[in-house]
Amino acid sequence: MKNSLKIGICFGITSGIITTLGLMIGLESGTSSQTVVLGGILTIAIADAFSDALGIHVSEESQGNSAKEVWESTIATFLAKFLFALTFTIPVIFLSLGTAMIVGIAWGLTVLCVLTYITSTAEKEKPWWPIFEHLLTAIVVITITHFVGDAVSKYLG
Repeated sequence: MKNSLKIGICFGITSGIITTLGLMIGLESGTSSQTVVLGGILTIAIADAFSDALGIHVSEESQGNSAKEVWESTIATFLAKFLFALTFTIPVIFLSLGTAMIVGIAWGLTVLCVLTYITSTAEKEKPWWPIFEHLLTAIVVITITHFVGDAVSKYLG
């Protein structure tokens, strides 16, 4: 796979997992509203996918990559983030909100582990430490956003 595509896809999926889970958990714990969580996921899928794509675009330009490589990374980032974030809507639409949160967390963490395993082994690294680091980061984000949602609901709701 071309490096520019790999950069965009890996970044987009990873960002899609972390930001979407963080938003979902925070909104669910703060509102307990399926509509709000679904609206948040759709907002992340659109706004954050564009934001991440622009960030990759500028980053790739700053490294002196060709215009073709820059645009490949940009488009791959947008599509990976947008499409992966949308996968979290499925459990929210079809399951109770509490169950959807569990399924979403399981889905996101599983994909994060698989992606990390694939990228680590492709680089001839042992995958266990990167998997641990990435899971720990995701769990920290999930935990913090849960408590932020609770606090917002308690003190501002």
